This record gives sequence, C-alpha cells and structure tokens, in this order.
Amino acid sequence: MTQYLYEDETYKIIGILFEVHKNLGKGFSEIVYKDALEYEFKINNIEFEREKEYTVNYKETTLKHKFYADFVVCGKIILEIKSCKNFSESHINQCINYLRVSNNKLSLLVNFNKSSLEHKRIIL
Repeated sequence: MTQYLYEDETYKIIGILFEVHKNLGKGFSEIVYKDALEYEFKINNIEFEREKEYTVNYKETTLKHKFYADFVVCGKIILEIKSCKNFSESHINQCINYLRVSNNKLSLLVNFNKSSLEHKRIIL
C-alpha cells in the first residue's frame, strides 16, 4: 500500500473539511468556511495558523508583496480554501508559490462550492 506524505495529518484535516461541508453545504463565501474550519481545528486540538504571512526573497532583498496562506496546519501543511465553480491553474500555482516561500512540502487545495467537497493534494 502506498503511503502519502503526512498521511495521518491529512486524514484528520480532510475529515474536518468534510464535516464543515456536511454542515454548511455549498454556496457560502470563503470566509465562512474559514471561520468554521478554525472552530473545528480548535475543538479537535489541531495546531494551526490562520492567514500565515510569508515574504518573498529576491537576490539580496525581500520584496514588498507578501503572501497569506489561508491556514498552515500542524506546522507543515498549507491549506488553501476556495468557493468557486472549478479549480483553475492559478489556484494550483498559488499553492505552489506558498510551498516555495514557506519551504513546506504539501498543500491541500479545497473547493467548498460543489455538491461534494473537492480537494487536491499538491506536493512540491
């Protein structure tokens, strides 16, 4: 059987994602799902940082623009929340950029605006 990167942690996170989707369904804005996820992470004692800020270094300088990952869970998994019709290439690129600036290896891209929760593992 193939073992996934951070299998135990992602199993717990995905369970919480499905719990939120089951209770709220589709159609809310991203902020509502983020608030519900924050609640679930807290009651399930899962370590997280919300709106984690990252900077971009270029040569000998730090660029002015900053990235804000929706969540960093367990100190190592980027969780990017969407409520959209479909994932786009820019959503995937956004996750890849977060992985690059954070030096993390795994991102979960999640779309709550579907009848069934949509999620994608992105590994750098």
